[in-house]
Amino acid sequence: MYTEIKGGITAPKGFKAAGVQAGIKKSGKHDVAVIYSTVPASVAGVCTTNTMAAAPVAVSRLAFESGIASAIVVNSGCANACTGEQGLSDANEMAQLTADLLSIPKEDVLVASTGIIGVTLPMDKVTAGIKNAVAQLGPDEQDYSTLAIMTTDTFQKHCAYEFELGGVPVRIAGIAKGSGMIHPNMATMLSFITTDAAIAPELLKQALTDAVNVSFNMISVDGDTSTNDMATVLANGLAGNKQIETQDKEYTTFKKILTEVCIFLAKQIVVDGEGATKFLELNVRGAASFADAKKTAMAIAKSPLVKTAFFGEDANWGRILCAVGYSEAAADPTKISLSIGNLTIVKQGLGAPIDEFELKKIMAEHDIRVVVDLGLGQAEATMWTCDFSYEYVKINGEYHT
Repeated sequence: MYTEIKGGITAPKGFKAAGVQAGIKKSGKHDVAVIYSTVPASVAGVCTTNTMAAAPVAVSRLAFESGIASAIVVNSGCANACTGEQGLSDANEMAQLTADLLSIPKEDVLVASTGIIGVTLPMDKVTAGIKNAVAQLGPDEQDYSTLAIMTTDTFQKHCAYEFELGGVPVRIAGIAKGSGMIHPNMATMLSFITTDAAIAPELLKQALTDAVNVSFNMISVDGDTSTNDMATVLANGLAGNKQIETQDKEYTTFKKILTEVCIFLAKQIVVDGEGATKFLELNVRGAASFADAKKTAMAIAKSPLVKTAFFGEDANWGRILCAVGYSEAAADPTKISLSIGNLTIVKQGLGAPIDEFELKKIMAEHDIRVVVDLGLGQAEATMWTCDFSYEYVKINGEYHT
């Protein structure tokens, strides 16, 4: 249905990007990025539900309301969160400067920030960085823009695909950052998606919302939901397909590929979880409802006891069942089953005979699949998480200092 292509965030027609070193980060690494559509694009976004949402989130939410945008300006190294009126003024200044440099309305600029909370932006550096980034905008600058949104990430997270809508080749691409402070709704993450598909703003919003609900809202690294989370998509229509205006076959295809992009990036965030040594896929099936399946998966995913057990390669299944029990989802201890990898270790609530050597091999793997069958219905949900290691404590103990 789709083909992986090169080019990253600028693979779709009409998009340019740049990332620069503005000196916001003490490390001197890239920290300001601009992503630009050469024509106005349909836009949709989903933001954090944290009531302490950062200033750039407030500015971007207003931009989302119009359904049209042309640019995204991002800085890393400073979250511009819990910074009061000064923070809001600075976020608006970022949008205005970007708009002036690109000769577009300020309302067409999205703003995003990530980094330390409670610190105001060094606007002299931010301003210089934005000017430099706009001057360097091009179709081959995606790697630098991806670098510029990273904080504790250890690798770049990006993908690009090509598919067809009504016989017309269409491209879609995405980048993301996130490593710690990851948990719905949403996670400490930023994700920016571009596509040259033509789609009405209201349908783009519905497609993104549905995609986020099974991707970015189904990951957890440490159970913390940040102040700055944002996932947004720009669709500029330059592919030339007939604009999607109803929920027809073309809409279904578009949403499916958008969801694939979001799931890929979400998984990459979990793989790069701070200090992570294991990537865990949690599938809860046999639930009475999707809500119950999700609650169960989330309880397991955020349990420190479960996560540390996987770090220690200890198949302590009692911790998993304990999390199921306090999830507040409907569960019957006489019907529940549990498998790790390809081994069933709990059947109808009781420990099952297992091959200890085979289980040890599974627990030593990096990617581990856990399946919990509640035995109560047909609903299921899948969530992705990672383990807790010594390195996670070290990273976060030293993050500010």
